[in-house]
Amino acid sequence: MDIQIGRGKSARRAYGIDEIALVPGPRTLDPSLADTRWQIGNIEREIPIIASAMDGVVDVKMAVALAQLGALGVLNLEGIQTRYEDPNPILDRIAAVDKTEFVPLMQELYATPIKPELVERRIQEIKQQGGIAAVSATPAGAAKYGAAVAKAGADLFFIQATVVSTAHLSPDSVTPLDLAEFCQEMPMPVVLGNCVTYEVALNLMKAGAAAVLVGIGPGAACTSRGVLGVGVPQATAVADCAAAREDFYRETGKYVPVIADGGLITGGDICKCIACGADGVMIGSPFARAAEAPGRGFHWGMATPSPVLPRGTRIRVGTTGSLEQILRGPAQLDDGTHNLLGALKTSMGTLGAKNIQEMQQVEVVIAPSLLTEGKVYQKAQQLGMGK
Repeated sequence: MDIQIGRGKSARRAYGIDEIALVPGPRTLDPSLADTRWQIGNIEREIPIIASAMDGVVDVKMAVALAQLGALGVLNLEGIQTRYEDPNPILDRIAAVDKTEFVPLMQELYATPIKPELVERRIQEIKQQGGIAAVSATPAGAAKYGAAVAKAGADLFFIQATVVSTAHLSPDSVTPLDLAEFCQEMPMPVVLGNCVTYEVALNLMKAGAAAVLVGIGPGAACTSRGVLGVGVPQATAVADCAAAREDFYRETGKYVPVIADGGLITGGDICKCIACGADGVMIGSPFARAAEAPGRGFHWGMATPSPVLPRGTRIRVGTTGSLEQILRGPAQLDDGTHNLLGALKTSMGTLGAKNIQEMQQVEVVIAPSLLTEGKVYQKAQQLGMGK
């Protein structure tokens, strides 16, 4: 139901992940029977979790390790890894700088031009080590480096921006990337995003997206919502875009996965996003906390280095365990940030969902007190859910 903001403006209520809860059904099942497999294009993964294309999260080593553990990592083709032969001294500088000097340093470091030969080399390094070469670029970067990505034999190409649409208007001097043509011409599946509405998600699917990324501004290191005032809370955004997926499937017989991107920290967050209709999720800060992550215990947004309008910051996330502990356990923390696969399987068992499709159908209720009800001691002592 629309709410009247004033005489000339009404609004629809939107919900975030923290405001909802999942309701158990009439049956339960042993978590070992929960099937979490999903697929993008012809690539099937056991774990429906993708590590986001951020320089503090994924490098070649992380991409390979994630693939070996049954998940997926995406390498940023417009970041540190493709600007410097040896990224390690650069990452050391980013981790060491004072917070007041951080943005100017980032603008300086990211002003170094991208080297096309490094684009190809990083993809080849991932593949040579048995990893899945999933890479990401902005629409402008995709137009510029698409041929190099195809030549190197990448397995997946993510085209990402704060907002991506098929109806982009550019100055007369700029030719915008034709998303439909790009999807058709590339030899690998192309994932498009980000979006938060039914209409844009549907248009991206019609353009040939192999999957659609959903989320504007919820990420832990992103400040777009504050800088631009733009975004839709994730529970509503995912549900709207999932409705587009269902309508597109009924019309065409083609199933296009919806990936919730950003704002997800715990296993519970992931479970709730899938219950809202997501097929998988993309997360950054939980993986930035892995001992193997390139960020040295820090995490920063993709738009942080912008020379004109930075829309990200650097946050200290620390190092809490190995990548395997975070993904598959055993958990050493009690706050839901370790053993994300175990959390998903246990939640599915509790809800009686045998697979991702059944998990998408579980009952959801509005529950703003879900994370605070009865947790006074945890909050006071900063334990568990009170951290």
